[in-house]
Amino acid sequence: MLKFENVSLDYGSFRALDGIDLHADDGELVVLLGANGAGKSSIFLATSGLRRAASGSLRLGTRELLGMTPAQIVRSGVIQCPEGRKLFPGMSVLKNLTLGAYVHRGDKAGNQRNLDQVFALFPLLAERKDHPAGSLSGGQQQMVAIGRAMMARPKVLLLDEPSLGLAPLVVKQVFEVIQQINRAGTTVLLAEQNAFAALKIAHRAYVIENGRIVLEGDHASLMNNEAIRRAYVGG
Repeated sequence: MLKFENVSLDYGSFRALDGIDLHADDGELVVLLGANGAGKSSIFLATSGLRRAASGSLRLGTRELLGMTPAQIVRSGVIQCPEGRKLFPGMSVLKNLTLGAYVHRGDKAGNQRNLDQVFALFPLLAERKDHPAGSLSGGQQQMVAIGRAMMARPKVLLLDEPSLGLAPLVVKQVFEVIQQINRAGTTVLLAEQNAFAALKIAHRAYVIENGRIVLEGDHASLMNNEAIRRAYVGG
């Protein structure tokens, strides 16, 4: 289980997270909903150790993550797929994927097995493994970004706005793969503005406003919540 207890995070005098309590049980797919600036990415930055929380506790199982370095957190199995993909566009698809396995660089056989699994998830990447990542479409680049994260063997996968800028058909394909990854046993924490697509595959969701959790529920209750539908889902 990944568990936040009373986590706060500041940017100078601005409080980006204010007493966050949330959890993702083993094998769950949990969605974070909220507008730009609500605090979704700050939750991920705190989880990854890229921003130090001001207070609170963040545990993976019994292990406290706050205070760990980002490298230590990656070794513990918490892996982030960042907003905007953050690929190396001049490097090949294969090299981008291989970078995700850096923490396991001594296990060549295991990394090859993981690479085969990534190519099974995204057959198109196998076909284009020698192409520069920057030459791929936006949707294909998102596949590379998710595949790179999977090469790190996540116990918990943090996905930050994976549908951003993608066509609806591509969003559907990406979310099907996310669901497939989750069903194979990886816990997923998914930050999304595309609430309709995200809630369809979620077990539970949290709604974040101004750095605070304002609502929690399973996918059905939030999809049927009129205020949530007006604010995030539409219709």
